[in-house]
Parts: sequence; structure tokens; C-alpha cells
Amino acid sequence: MNTIMDRRDFIRKSALVSAGLALGSNISARPTHKSDKSKADIVAAIPLPIQVVIDDAGWWSGEDGSEWQEPYRTGINRRHVPNDYRAIVRLGRELGIRPQAAMILCEWDKENVLRKVPTSTWMGSNWDNSKWVGPWLEETADIIRNNRDHFELTLHGIGHEYWKGKKFTRAEWADRSGTMRPVDKVKKHLDFFGALLQQNNLGPYPTSFVPTAFLHGFGPTGNHDQSMAEVLAGYGVEYINTPFSGMYNAGATQYNTFGFDAGVITIDRGSDILSWDTIGKGPEGKIKGATCGMHWPNILHPDPEKNFEITDQWIKFLRPYNDKPDTMLAKDSLEFRHQLVHHTCTKAKLAGSTVELDFSEVDALPEERGNDNLTLKIASPGQKTFKSNTIRIIDTSAKKHENSYIYRIQLERIPGRKKARIEMGSA
Repeated sequence: MNTIMDRRDFIRKSALVSAGLALGSNISARPTHKSDKSKADIVAAIPLPIQVVIDDAGWWSGEDGSEWQEPYRTGINRRHVPNDYRAIVRLGRELGIRPQAAMILCEWDKENVLRKVPTSTWMGSNWDNSKWVGPWLEETADIIRNNRDHFELTLHGIGHEYWKGKKFTRAEWADRSGTMRPVDKVKKHLDFFGALLQQNNLGPYPTSFVPTAFLHGFGPTGNHDQSMAEVLAGYGVEYINTPFSGMYNAGATQYNTFGFDAGVITIDRGSDILSWDTIGKGPEGKIKGATCGMHWPNILHPDPEKNFEITDQWIKFLRPYNDKPDTMLAKDSLEFRHQLVHHTCTKAKLAGSTVELDFSEVDALPEERGNDNLTLKIASPGQKTFKSNTIRIIDTSAKKHENSYIYRIQLERIPGRKKARIEMGSA
């Protein structure tokens, strides 16, 4: 009997959608003056941000090697090529966002330094990556370096699993119960992830983390006196993205959508639209939550020269989320985190021609995150102007959508103010 759970079954069981990601009643409101039809049709919302997170980038082999104690990798029947990275960049550029690419880096090792970390690969101390050293490494590194506004390299892992001798267990950072691996091993893996970044000049250490196989614990696990988040914080990581349904101790999170663990915000990924190894097929259905999670094959084609045929279907699928008053595509992970905090905690009230904002719950969070910047959306049948002396209006843009103008207003809080008012006028 094979004791390794099939990856598709695991992800399906551990990535169920969290019901807490729907818009709260405190976020959107209609005017109190119903007699004025022009006002009654106005809607104000602190929109739910949506971030694109793409798991398992970094492999050069697409082979699922789990049956012979190699990693699952991406599970496709071809090798990966630089064009597969261009697909991520195209998605980001066309949508004006910075997708997170959760990277596995063992097959980027040009110097076989991973021989010093036998728990990180299937070859252990005999690690030899010469098969995957070639000009494609530098070509792809150039793609990443030259497109940082549309490609956020995110910490995923070195080899995705955890090896003891010639056998692996799931997964690299935690076991199936969500218990963190020995702290010294975790730190060594993190150190050598950084060494591989330096080898290939891929940029600074990531500030975001996606646990491999979504195996993770909130707070200390097992006999550890510190959490994985606390260890990661020592490397500059500020944000963890993982499904709460499969996370150990998820009930300790402060909100349905996020929690703070040793100062690191942990956000519920919810469920992905497609299976992890689906390739050559466009997206279907609706995003259920704040993360549009996917695995790398999901935006690719079996023929890498045709990748954009699939990527463009995702662009068409995602773009409308910017056109709705209650959702927005987050331009990067920092905006995503800040906006999600405000979407969940800031109270918005629309009274006549005034939008009132109350930040009391944001300011009461155990860690200060997202206190300064947020996005407000106004849907109105007529054109509007906006002014305030209690909050800074940094930028305002408008788009006609169906029978309404959708205004996207970038705001910056004034220090010391827990409440703000924005006045609307007719353009």
C-alpha cells in the first residue's frame, strides 16, 4: 500500500474555501435618503482585494516523481522553459499587478551546494544538479530581474518535500499534522534558499511565504517554543498565504480571513479553481475568497510557444474583478495585505453625500498592519467629485461600467485620526 497521499486528494481536502471571505455588512452601505433616486443608487465599498498566487514555479523538470521518492514537481509531461516565466510576467503586465510566484529553487543550484543539506533533496549528500545547469538559467534570471513590477518571487521551498535517507515525507517545512520540522533544519533550508538566490542573482530574500503542500501550523507546534512564522520573521518574511482549512490551530486566528502570528500576517488562501496539474485549460467558475490561487501549469500550454493562449484566458477572467465596486485586483502583496485588513475591519457608512470611515477596529489589531493606506470604491449613476480634510485623497480614477461610474479612490490616513469623512459632489 502506498503510504504517500495522492497530491490531488491532499490539495482537494486541505484547500476548502473559508466561508468568512464574503463582504461584511459593515463594508458596503446605501444612503439614508431614499427619496433622492440619484443618491439611492450610490454604493460605497471598501472592496475585497484579490491577489494572484502561483505555486511551484522554479522547477525545470515537470515530472511527478513521487512514486520513486522524488518530488511531485508540477506534474506535467514536459520540461519547463523560460517562456513559462514569461507567462507569469504577461499576466502581471496586462492586469497591472505583481503576481506572486512561489518558487522551488533546488534545480537552480549551479554549484551543488545542496549536498550540505541532505534533507532538502532526493539525492541527499550526493546531490548533482548538472542536468539542469544551462543557459536557460541566466535567460530566466534576466526575465525575473527585468520584470520585478510583474513578478514577485515568493518563498516556497528548496525541494518541496523533506527527506530522511532516500525517502521523503510531506512536506519541507512541516509534517502532515502541521508540526514544524526541527528548527535547525528549517533554518538551514531557509539559509540555503537564500544562497540559491545569490547564486543566480535573483534579488533580495522574499517577504512572502507559501508553505509547501499547504502544511503549516499557526503558532507553536509540537514541542517547539516558537512558531514557523516567528522563524520566518527572522528572515524578513512578513506574510504567509495558505488555506486555513488545512492549517493546524487555525481557530487561533483573530479573523476568518487572517491572523497575526509573531507579527507575521497569515491569510486564508481558500480554494483554487483548477487542479494542481491542469495544463492547457482556461479558468472556470468564480474566485472564492481573497486569493486567486493556482499552480504553475494552470497558466501554461503543453506547447510552451502557445502559453499565451492560456495566459490570456486568465487575463480575460480576472480583469472584470477590477470593474466591480466590491472587489479589486491588488497591485502587489503589500497593497493586498493592507486592503484586506481594511476590508475586514474598517467600518464604512454612506449617509447622504458623505462616506464615513471608522478605523477603530483596525487600530485595535494586535499588530499594526495596513493602518495608513486603503482603497474605497464608489458606484454612482452620475459623475462625482470627492474632497476631504480628514483623510488624504491620493488618487481618483473612474471607469464607466454598465449603467454606473465606478470610482476607485486611493486614500492615506492622517496620523492620529480614527475616523474620516469624504464629501461627494456632482461633477
